[in-house]
Amino acid sequence: MNIRITLKWWYWLAAVLSLGAWLAGWAAGLPIAFAAVGAQIIHFTARTGNPGAFPVQVPAAFLGLLALGTWPPFAFLHWLMLGGTSIRLLFDYCPLARTLSLAPWNRTEPLSWRLVKRTYLTPPVRGSFLERSQQSSRVTAPLPLRRAS
Repeated sequence: MNIRITLKWWYWLAAVLSLGAWLAGWAAGLPIAFAAVGAQIIHFTARTGNPGAFPVQVPAAFLGLLALGTWPPFAFLHWLMLGGTSIRLLFDYCPLARTLSLAPWNRTEPLSWRLVKRTYLTPPVRGSFLERSQQSSRVTAPLPLRRAS
C-alpha cells in the first residue's frame, strides 16, 4: 500500500467514516458526510482560487452523488461511494477522479478506448492523476535518425 496522508486524505476519511456510519444505521452520519465534503469544497476553492479546479471538481461530484443517493432509486450509489472512497484511502487510487478526468473540460485529447484504458489501468501516481495523464498524452514520436555523412 502506498498511503499518503494529507489534508485531503483526512477529508475523505471523515466522509467515508460518516457515510459508513450512516449506512450502518446512524442517522447523523449522512449530514456529517455532507459537511465534511462541503468543507473540502470550500477549502480547496479558497486554496486554488478557482471553483472549477480539479481538486474542487472531485468533492463537488461526490457531493452531487451523495445527494442523488438520498433518492431511494439511487440509494445504491452510497454503497459504491463507500467502496470507491475506501479504495482512495487505502490505495491512493480514486475512481471518481479518474472518471472526471475523462470529462471534455478536463482532457487534452479526444475520448478513445485507449484513453479510457490508460485512465483506469494506470497505477496510482504521486501528485495529480489529471496532470500525469495529460503529460503522458503529449509524448511525441521519436526523432528520425540522421544518416552519417
